[in-house]
Amino acid sequence: MNFLAHAYLSFRQPEILAGNMISDFVKGKSRFDYPEGIQKGIMLHRAIDTFTDNHPLNSEAKKIFRPAVGLYAGAFLDVAYDHFLAIDQIAFPGESLPVFSQWVYSTLEKFELNFPERFAVVFPYMKNHDWLYNYRQRQGIQRSMEGLVRRAKFLDDSTGVFYLFGEHYEKLEKYYQAFFPELLLFVNNYYQKLLTTGKD
Repeated sequence: MNFLAHAYLSFRQPEILAGNMISDFVKGKSRFDYPEGIQKGIMLHRAIDTFTDNHPLNSEAKKIFRPAVGLYAGAFLDVAYDHFLAIDQIAFPGESLPVFSQWVYSTLEKFELNFPERFAVVFPYMKNHDWLYNYRQRQGIQRSMEGLVRRAKFLDDSTGVFYLFGEHYEKLEKYYQAFFPELLLFVNNYYQKLLTTGKD
């Protein structure tokens, strides 16, 4: 999943949130360089990614994007799911998403000394352009997909994948609606295990 989902799945725990959000920029055993609470967030992020990547529903959903982006389909599916999470009235009823987004940014600022170098570069853009809230807008998703293309080694155009997002919008939303409750159950169980054992 992408930034909004990882933030949402951090149980409003500041250190868990910090670890969950920086995890993609922390490689291998370097997680042991961080305080215990942040380590748990990193472990939670990796567990979420593994569950998401291996889920059979997502294996099917990735086929929507594969003609345009090949092996990067999973990353673009993550962005699409963040959009559907952002408009999910159960997860974010009313105007709770902008409130939550600002809480995430202000909480992460307290951990800036723990940011890996690459996340330290990304975070000001995330905050200043309010990425988490703007996942709600299709234009925000388009910008996110453009950003993915810029960072990908073998892609040079996001037009095709964004077209597929619009073309298969309802189908992708149904995949999200089927998958996300299962992810919530998995994450809750995994988080309880982390609290009791401290191990993944």
